[in-house]
Amino acid sequence: MPTITDHAVANPQKPAFIMGASGEVVTFGELDATANKVAQLLRAEGIEQGQHIAMMMKNCREFMEVMFGCMRAGVVFTPISTHLKKEETAYIINNCRAQLFVASASLIDVAAEAADQAPALTRRFIVGGEKAGFSDWHAALASYPSEPIADESLGVPMLYSSGTTGKPKGVFRAPENIDLDAPHPLKLAGAYYGFDADTRYLSPAPLYHAAPLHYNTLNLIQGGTSIIMERFDPEQALALIERYKATHSQWVPVMFVRMLKLPEAIREKYDVSSMRRAIHAAAPCPIDIKRQMISWWGPVICEYYSSSEGVGCTLLDAEDWLNHPGSVGRPLTGIPKILDDDLNELPVGEVGQIYFAEVARFEYFDEPDKTDEAFDARGWGTVGDMGYLDKEGYLYLTDRKNFMIITGGVNVYPAEIEGLLVTHPKVADVAVFGIPNEEFGEEVKAVVQLMNHADATDELAEELTLWMKDRLSSVKVPKSIDFMVQLPRMDNGKLYKRHLMDAYR
Repeated sequence: MPTITDHAVANPQKPAFIMGASGEVVTFGELDATANKVAQLLRAEGIEQGQHIAMMMKNCREFMEVMFGCMRAGVVFTPISTHLKKEETAYIINNCRAQLFVASASLIDVAAEAADQAPALTRRFIVGGEKAGFSDWHAALASYPSEPIADESLGVPMLYSSGTTGKPKGVFRAPENIDLDAPHPLKLAGAYYGFDADTRYLSPAPLYHAAPLHYNTLNLIQGGTSIIMERFDPEQALALIERYKATHSQWVPVMFVRMLKLPEAIREKYDVSSMRRAIHAAAPCPIDIKRQMISWWGPVICEYYSSSEGVGCTLLDAEDWLNHPGSVGRPLTGIPKILDDDLNELPVGEVGQIYFAEVARFEYFDEPDKTDEAFDARGWGTVGDMGYLDKEGYLYLTDRKNFMIITGGVNVYPAEIEGLLVTHPKVADVAVFGIPNEEFGEEVKAVVQLMNHADATDELAEELTLWMKDRLSSVKVPKSIDFMVQLPRMDNGKLYKRHLMDAYR
């Protein structure tokens, strides 16, 4: 595959990426030069091939520059969620064995306290501010040349699970080929979705998340231009599609929900006809929400299912989905298998844990026991999701195994209830989980974020309960509903459901 340098030589003034809110443009020539400076700095700081750094940064140009600098220095880089607390951040810095740490000034309070608990760090940098114990990133970078280092090789990310179901785990895959022009892991998906030099990719999610990180990397390697939102805003996303005539984008279902909740006049205000592929993943998308998006944007809505671990990948387009509503598609890589608790294959239509056969082995960094737990004796791998296959081989998700509720011996999957309740016009967001019940073991609990929190009354809770009773079997209807001003949802669309569950146990 081509490299950033190839595009910098061929078309140095072409925008590599544009920051959505500020409009800041970084050309391929500028990105190439700065990435070389970053690689030079890493070597000067003693960071060699195969060693690790960590970064806790907002979506900004420096994130991309650090990432591409690491990629040409053979360095393993770990982007850390900007929503983590100091203890969680310190755990990741220590666990990934980072020797160097780069943090945005807006996150420096948490970053500094976490860094103080990481004795292996040899150098700390701050972007866009000052802090005792941290060196100014821009000042340091300015002293290095923009020529390539002598020992270039391909660096890779090591991403951590979100920690929504427990302690974060580092997902490590060594590159199969350390040459800078090695094929990107998403090459097959990129070809399927039509990423090329003419692609204008809208990236609305945080860059520390797997999908935006990988898709932005793929897009730039192909010579396309990315439009990177500093943070997701539903109306701004529509405005950026229109302004830059975006051809591709990548979303999570909650973003669809928030765009659909905009007043009709605002939704109709913006021209989104340039969009050729609107790709979504990360969580089950409620069927009604996806139907509304296809009705609004047309057959450009595509879906895939995968994970940071890279255990298998399925995908499908809008036409396929309309014929198999609720499905996440058929496999692009790996062969999906549905297994019971004894690791026996289940027949078509029965819910079990999703495994994939014929997949490359990954490792949870420095956690061999957890790595072994992710694979069975046949080498089939899982990330703990539940689902089933239909007779045509289409895969359907139900929920994470960790979130499944067992009430009176009946398995209840929260995602189904959440997917229904979020379609109610007064509901902005919802989390469903199990809480202890002496008689039934667990009972179904819903915590709801309303469009207008002033509506949070016992009467509305009863109204929502009756509304669900008309649409769900009685065992699935939440026994109680609480209201919350803002659910603890990450920018990548995932709920910190573990934090909610802990508060009720």
